[in-house]
Amino acid sequence: MPQTEHYLTSRQVQGFIDDGFVKIEDAFCAELAAQCTEELRAEIGLSPDEPENWTEPVVRVASKSSRPFVEAANSQTLHAAYDQLVGPGRWVAPLGLGTFPIRFPSSRLPADDGWHVDMSFGQSNSDFMAWRVNVMSSGRALLMLFLLSDVGPDDAPTRLRKGSHAVIARELLHYGRAGASLRQLSADGYVSTQDCDVALATGAAGTVYLCHPFIVHAAQAHRGKRPRFMAQPPLMPVGEFSPALPPSPVQLAIRRACGLKL
Repeated sequence: MPQTEHYLTSRQVQGFIDDGFVKIEDAFCAELAAQCTEELRAEIGLSPDEPENWTEPVVRVASKSSRPFVEAANSQTLHAAYDQLVGPGRWVAPLGLGTFPIRFPSSRLPADDGWHVDMSFGQSNSDFMAWRVNVMSSGRALLMLFLLSDVGPDDAPTRLRKGSHAVIARELLHYGRAGASLRQLSADGYVSTQDCDVALATGAAGTVYLCHPFIVHAAQAHRGKRPRFMAQPPLMPVGEFSPALPPSPVQLAIRRACGLKL
């Protein structure tokens, strides 16, 4: 792959393996971000200039597949990064973005700010605590955080526990292909990762954080002044990890964590 300023450097790829995420600035243009936020504002019916109507700390929109969202998810920069982290031909081009936890400044604490790992399969079960994740990360290639508005330290940035993906990989190894349910994995409140350093997913609109599927992360209260817009979709894999193909950085992080041959 030819190297340009838009592609991840070897240091960035190694940082993804070590820390569990990489920050990509200008992953898509600010104009697209503005178009996305405008469409979301229209859907939820809340104006950024009428804070008296911001009565909830978070309003959620499930998914959007109109042109701005499709283009934001499929920029040339991001396609190159998907290839580098997951492997060429091993991921499915996103058909849009979602979900959108739109957070507002509020004196009320959000009810969704606990530490967790996103589950990757078993979503047909009506009990979401039974949804599952396994050490092969079946059903998910990456967790992605798309910043659609500027996000500073006070604007409810997602919290990321650096290196927690390695701890979770070791825990999942014991569950085999069946994996662990959310109920099993969260039983102790992720105490095994509580000593990890915490990074904040801040940045200008158009920034994307590409995260390892196992990273432990959490929302937090909004202490700023303007609504925060972001999307947190998965990148879907084409299939299971293939031993016939060179291991991707996602796989290398898991193998290293589990003490397996790289």
